[in-house]
Amino acid sequence: MEDRSTHCTFDSNLLNKSKQKLFALRLEHRPHRDMRASTHIALVARAFGMDGIFFSGVPDTRLCERINNVTKNFGGDFLIETGCDWKKVIKSWLRQDGEVIHLTMYGLPLPEVIDKIRNSSKDKLVVVGGPKVPPEVYSFATHNVSITNQPHSEIAALAVFLDHYYEGREFYFEFKNAKIRIIPSKNGKRITV
Repeated sequence: MEDRSTHCTFDSNLLNKSKQKLFALRLEHRPHRDMRASTHIALVARAFGMDGIFFSGVPDTRLCERINNVTKNFGGDFLIETGCDWKKVIKSWLRQDGEVIHLTMYGLPLPEVIDKIRNSSKDKLVVVGGPKVPPEVYSFATHNVSITNQPHSEIAALAVFLDHYYEGREFYFEFKNAKIRIIPSKNGKRITV
């Protein structure tokens, strides 16, 4: 995988490939405060089958290295970029006829909109919040989707959304070129290396 982990080089050509794309955008990453939460958001995005994640805010090589190491060991193709301008990413995504799904507590309930989102053939950019969501995100979004109408974790919101989106199929995804594979087991840990 090409290392583009020091800064955002968002390439709108990502959307010109044959397979439908599913990416996340995490707003306003702050390495000194958000390392654990941002790492977990990226791990959820990867484990649940997304193609990659963009982080706006401060560039963070350490975060990219951590996630790239997980991908190297557990397989799959996963792109991570930090230091992105969230507005440029969203506008470019929309110009390429993709759709933007903003996970929030203010939108329409997930169960009411998930079929429409799932059945759309457009590439999807799923936006998860940060310290403060800019008001423009709500107007740029194709779908503002509530993951309950209560304050919640963006990590949990992304996991709940992706589980509904994939209808549980994420439990059976195979990640190509994995060096480490987990073998489902009733008791204990089983891995192949």
